[in-house]
Amino acid sequence: MKEYKTVEFENSDEFIEKKSKFIGYVKPVKTQEEAVSFINRIKSKHWDATHNVYAYALKDNNIQRYSDDGEPSGTAGVPVLDVILKNHLVDVCVVVTRYFGGTLLGAGGLVRAYSHGSKIAVEAGNIITMAPCKILTVSVEYSFYERMNILLSDFDANVENTAFSDNVAITFSLKQEKVAALQNKLTDLSNGVYMLNEVGEKFAKV
Repeated sequence: MKEYKTVEFENSDEFIEKKSKFIGYVKPVKTQEEAVSFINRIKSKHWDATHNVYAYALKDNNIQRYSDDGEPSGTAGVPVLDVILKNHLVDVCVVVTRYFGGTLLGAGGLVRAYSHGSKIAVEAGNIITMAPCKILTVSVEYSFYERMNILLSDFDANVENTAFSDNVAITFSLKQEKVAALQNKLTDLSNGVYMLNEVGEKFAKV
């Protein structure tokens, strides 16, 4: 499986368009059950809203779903999904809540408003790239710790845990294709003293 883009965390943002209030919510999800649960939670939170429009796209089986939730067909759910697809996002669910402000927006206005609601939501969720990574550990002396941290940063590694005892044990994830280069650099810097240990693999933020 190649790398893919998604959002990092649940978040929201909002704006006003001709007195209608639009609130865009986003959440990373892995399954339809998670997406539906999130949608229902937002619907419960905004039970008094005029519309709770949603769309989601899942990596597994390339599932895509959307709902206009009472808005004219094609003016709400499709624009929300379109933002997700144009950003090449998967495993993400967006809900755009609308409180009607008394002024009709027209079909074009609705499309623009729901597109914007979706756009600010996914931006608030922080778009990230997930890639196949190795999970690695390395144990270094305290005198080498700062240099090791700089090295990991240079290779865009994600430090997941640091344990301080007799030595400093660092657990991190790194794109598979960078592992050999990091080991070579570490060997050079430490004169062969330190070796990386592979303990697993997973998809991780890069």
